[in-house]
Amino acid sequence: MIHHGADATGIANIAMDGTVLDTWYPAPRLTSSPMHPTGTTRLGAHHISPKLLNLVRIDEDRHVEQVAVHTTIADLSSPPIDAHDVYLRLHLLSHRIVRPHDINMDNATDLLAIVAWTNKGPCLPDDFENVRTSLRSRGLIHVYGIDKLPRMVDYVVPSGVEITEAERVRLGAHLAPGTKVLREGYVSYNTGTLGQGRVEGRLYAGTVVGNDLDLGISASLVPDKNTKRLRVGNNCKLGLGAAVIGIDLGDNVTICNNIVLDPATQIYDASSQQRCTAESLRGKSNFCVRMEFGHPEPVVHSFS
Repeated sequence: MIHHGADATGIANIAMDGTVLDTWYPAPRLTSSPMHPTGTTRLGAHHISPKLLNLVRIDEDRHVEQVAVHTTIADLSSPPIDAHDVYLRLHLLSHRIVRPHDINMDNATDLLAIVAWTNKGPCLPDDFENVRTSLRSRGLIHVYGIDKLPRMVDYVVPSGVEITEAERVRLGAHLAPGTKVLREGYVSYNTGTLGQGRVEGRLYAGTVVGNDLDLGISASLVPDKNTKRLRVGNNCKLGLGAAVIGIDLGDNVTICNNIVLDPATQIYDASSQQRCTAESLRGKSNFCVRMEFGHPEPVVHSFS
């Protein structure tokens, strides 16, 4: 985990009751010696660019005030303190300035409000139909979701990636150049790829994968519920419907179709000709897991 700080200037959407709906930071950066302690301050007109100043307003239709803010995080290894802090960390991840597991994201979503994400901007979901009535004068209203986390592409569009469905990638995803997230794929926050890969399955929060991932349709990589982290090495493939739950994998691993492995799953090791649990695979490289005739449990074949 890195011990640098970070800061950025951005635009926050704040509901009339004071709820922070989101904060957009167009140019976040790391800092070795932050000028201010951790926290967020509102900025006056003389502290921001003309482009950002044009975004500062009260949107009466949405019952939201758009304000300019400056957020400082003194130490990214410390947990976030509020919604502005969380949004800056999410932007650092999606801008690929930091990698998942490099910064502290403990209890990050607990600091975020549930938001109605619309094409006119974020709103509080309570009494939304009255808001919709006001917004209809500005055209048809699209509600993309009611959730704590928005779509990544509404805040950050990283270079060199393909995303077929914008709703399937959350802000805070780290997508390396060469990553393809296809229609059935899903990438959560504080999660992502460190190299090129193909994602048609689900990468849950806290998962980090190496180069040349091939995650098939309905396949899943799920972190341990206690550590909330999962690491997968290079050149790994999970077939259709396969899943790995709470087991770190090394390099050159193939999990064939419809095989689900958690630490307690019974497997058969073809090399030792013994039964064991999938916990024995933790951190190992160069093996394939498949179903074979005569074995009710998945069979592991190691190779050099």
